[in-house]
Amino acid sequence: MSSIFTKIINGEIPSYKIAENDHYFAFLDISPLAKGHTLVIPKKETDYIFDIEDAEYKNLFLFAKKIAKAIEKVIPCQKVGLCIIGLEVRHAHIHLIPINTIYDMDFKQPKLKLLTEEFELIAEKISKAIEL
Repeated sequence: MSSIFTKIINGEIPSYKIAENDHYFAFLDISPLAKGHTLVIPKKETDYIFDIEDAEYKNLFLFAKKIAKAIEKVIPCQKVGLCIIGLEVRHAHIHLIPINTIYDMDFKQPKLKLLTEEFELIAEKISKAIEL
C-alpha cells in the first residue's frame, strides 16, 4: 500500500507543491508549525531515512538545501530548522521549518490554521525563490 506521500507525488492527493525533479518532491506541510513549513521527500518510497542509498541520501539533502535557501528569502526567520522524525508517515521525509527560537520546532505546539489562499501564496513565493 502506498504512503500518503506517494499519493501526493502521484497527484492522487492535492498538495501545495514547492518543487520537484525526477527523484525528489517538496511541498508545504498542511499542519504547519510556521508559515513556510515544508516537507522534502524522495520519490522512491523508503520508510527509514537511514535506509536510503548513500547517493540518494546526499542528493535528498542537497535538494532540501535549495528549498531551505528559498524559504529563508521569503519567510522572515533567523534560520530554517531541519527535523527528521519519521514515525507519523512511513515514507522518509525532512521537515524544513522557519525558526526564530529553538521552541519553534516543538511539535507539541498548536499547528497553524491557514487558508487555501495563504498556502498557495506561500508555495508560489518559495517556488519562485529557488535557485536551480
